[in-house]
Formats: sequence, structure tokens, C-alpha cells
Amino acid sequence: MIKAVLFDLGGVLTTAPFEGFARYEREAGLPEGLIRTMNSTNSDTNAWARFERGEVDLAGFCELFVAEGRALGHEVDPVRVMSAIRGEVRPEMLEAVRFCKSMFKTAALTNNFASAEHERSTETIGPFDELFDVVIESSRVGVRKPDPRFYEMACEALGVEPAESVFLDDLGINLKPARAMGMATIKVVTGHQAVAELYEVLGVAPNRWSPPSDSDPEPGR
Repeated sequence: MIKAVLFDLGGVLTTAPFEGFARYEREAGLPEGLIRTMNSTNSDTNAWARFERGEVDLAGFCELFVAEGRALGHEVDPVRVMSAIRGEVRPEMLEAVRFCKSMFKTAALTNNFASAEHERSTETIGPFDELFDVVIESSRVGVRKPDPRFYEMACEALGVEPAESVFLDDLGINLKPARAMGMATIKVVTGHQAVAELYEVLGVAPNRWSPPSDSDPEPGR
């Protein structure tokens, strides 16, 4: 029985940052897909990975990221890249998280970054924090998805087994280890698609897509 629902943030609760990356590339006259290529090359040791694990600060990230761009023959502005990350909130996903919070344990699992100016990533500020029982941030724990330890931390914090959880993420590479651990997984393509698949996994009928009344059972709590 599912007891916990685990959500990625960027690309799940909000639209993916790739549109912002593409916009910057067009504006700067850079090749299409360059930023994604940089972030997927040496994906466990590149500037982005080290920044998300908190191994380098913002200045260190910028220096490394610029060097990676130059190695590919391009001048990339890391500040503009970082400003392109934030996506638009998906209302249907927020509604789904609120519903899950009323019946199940909830967690946010985010690869994020912290800097001297921002102790926490903007991904976990505002309407998000209060929706989750647990927030696991790569920049704080020193581990990032898709490292299995990241998912283990979330399950330990929630007091559930992986097989009692369902995890939503927009990247298949992040879902694969979770699935190998026994979690149910959902790849988020659109908000409405993800919500429909989530409620199917949870066994919730469409007419129950709103928060339950006080008399409803709480299977996950």
C-alpha cells in the first residue's frame, strides 16, 4: 500500500527550465541545446553537479561553468543561465500535492543549489515548503539525484519503505534508481498527464480529486 508520495520540484511542480535555457541560447546566439549538453557531459562531476552537491559556491560554479563552455568553443554567461532556471507553477500539480498531503506522507526531492546570497534555493520558498512533510535538498545533504542514497534519505525521513512510495520526476535518469529500489515511478511530461497517472497509482477515483472530508480514511498516515 502506498504511504508516501515524493515529488521533484523543477519540471514537476513547475515547468522545466529547458525553455528558459533555450530562450537564453537564442538571445545569446548559442547553439540550440548547448546548456543541456553541458549539464549532461560528465554529469556526476561537472560544474552543475558539484554546485548542486554544495561542493562549490556560486563563484566557483561560475568559474567552472565558463570553462566548460569555452572547452566547447562558446562563451556562456552562468548568471543568465541561472536566471533562466525558474519555471511557471503548474496549478494542477499544486492541487495534487495538497490532496496527497491530506492523505499521505509527502516529500520534495530536489537537486538544487545554495549560495551566499540565498541559503536555500528559490525552488523551496513560498507555496512549496508547507506542502511537504520532508524536503530533501541536494545542496544541503551533499548527495543528488540519481544517487540511490538520495532516495534512501527521503524514505528514512518519512519512515516508509521504497515499495510504499511513489516518485514523480520529469527525468528518466532520476526515476530509474527509484524504480530499482521498488518505488512506483511516474515520468512527468505534462501536469495533467502526471496527475492522472498519480491518482491511478494511488487508487483514487476521479470524483475524489479534491481533499477528503474529516470522515474519510487516511491510508497513508
